[in-house]
Amino acid sequence: MRILAVNLLALGFLFAGMLYLDEYRRGLIAAELATMRSEANLFAAAVGESATFADPNKGEGVITLMAQQMVRRMVETSRLRARLFDENGLLVADSLLLGGPGGTVQIEELPAPRTESQRLAALLGAYDRVLERLWSREDLPTYTENTVQKARDYPEAMLALAGETATTVRSDPGGGMVLSVAVPVQRYKQVLAALMLTRGSADIDAAVLQVRLDVLKWFLAALLVTVLLSIYLAGSIARPIRLLAEAAQRVRRDRHRRHTIPDFGRRNDEIGQLAAALREMTQALWLRIDANERFAADVAHELKNPLSSLRSAVETAARVKDGERRQKLMNIILDDVGRLDRLISDISDASRLDAELSRENSASVDMKQLLMLLVEVTEATAQQRQIRLVLDLEDRRRLVVNGVESRLMQVFRNLLANALSFSPASSVITLRARRENTSIIAEVLDQGPGIPEGREQEIFKRFYSERPHDEKFGQHSGLGLSISKQIVETHGGTIVARNLRGPSGKVAGACFVVRLPLE
Repeated sequence: MRILAVNLLALGFLFAGMLYLDEYRRGLIAAELATMRSEANLFAAAVGESATFADPNKGEGVITLMAQQMVRRMVETSRLRARLFDENGLLVADSLLLGGPGGTVQIEELPAPRTESQRLAALLGAYDRVLERLWSREDLPTYTENTVQKARDYPEAMLALAGETATTVRSDPGGGMVLSVAVPVQRYKQVLAALMLTRGSADIDAAVLQVRLDVLKWFLAALLVTVLLSIYLAGSIARPIRLLAEAAQRVRRDRHRRHTIPDFGRRNDEIGQLAAALREMTQALWLRIDANERFAADVAHELKNPLSSLRSAVETAARVKDGERRQKLMNIILDDVGRLDRLISDISDASRLDAELSRENSASVDMKQLLMLLVEVTEATAQQRQIRLVLDLEDRRRLVVNGVESRLMQVFRNLLANALSFSPASSVITLRARRENTSIIAEVLDQGPGIPEGREQEIFKRFYSERPHDEKFGQHSGLGLSISKQIVETHGGTIVARNLRGPSGKVAGACFVVRLPLE
């Protein structure tokens, strides 16, 4: 409805402005007055030549009877009314007055029967008067006609007797206008009379009415088009947005997945993009909810094992009297408490990871500097285990990515710690980085036992743990590789694991490959 109202409001203002044809009416009036002025000058010249006399005794004057006949004959083929006033201002001739044996008869044209167009004209006239009042315009003087007419009743006639040509526009009590032109009747430049021509505005009103009817027709056509376009816009814009809003409300209120966002994928416009974005957002939210549910279930499962062991040890310790056995139970309790502490710390880190990555600002990270620093920090630990660290970097080209340096350092620290825990003494761990097309490839290679066959993807799952046989149980939570994968994917990269094989095809170690987009 608002779309329709706005469109109709703009169209209504345009129509109102076009319908008020004041300037067009003025132009028609000016043209009509110019035509009447020309005709009045022509008629005055004819009267001055043919209907005047020059008498040495009486002087010059107007031949009344001849003037009356000429005036009537000159305007009988037109809608003009001609009146002739002598130099004393008395009415000498009037084209509406016929003289005969029975006296003088006044001709009056009867109004035509009222038609639809005349009713519309009356309505438009009222519209004009309202606008004129709103704009505080001066009203035209009203045309009045006395029973005994004299030149002083008409200012333009008095100006004509003074030798000037004058025009006047008056309002007709019947609703139209009366146009008047008065010119002097001269004989040898002596003003003998004043000829006044008057005409109603019927032709002008008819011309303006015709233009307004044409405007009205176009307005009705534009109105129809506007309504149809508004309905189309409402159907193509407002209605889909309302459907999307209602679907979003249903998804928000309901706890199941029965309701989905409508698919407007066929629309290659902003509405289609909005619908696709809402669908993807909804799917992402459900995936996140599923991930949180799985994570909560995994956390509960992982916490049950040390808690069960801890509970059993505590219950047994309460009944054991032997000091040596009690000490063993206390050591088990301490190990379980340490295991719980590690689990809770890693779980807390994993749960905060998404929020922290979204808050932290990304910056340029030089992978060469990052790996060199990591090797420098880990060198002492590697030497204690008699393991040699080798750094293989591409020297000629920059290896810079956009990301959070501390989190990327956490990824490679986890991978290097994982490689150190599986590598035997006197072995080599290689950290390699190179540029490949629009990506940076960073690899961590060790010479350990490798990854169990078919477990290359499972090792990145939460709480998955595949540790060396000589390592004490419970030292790792199984979240390190999962957190590393989450960080890499947040940076728009990928991480995969595979086994290294020797010439004979035997597993010779493990290789973790991290691919990150270049800055």
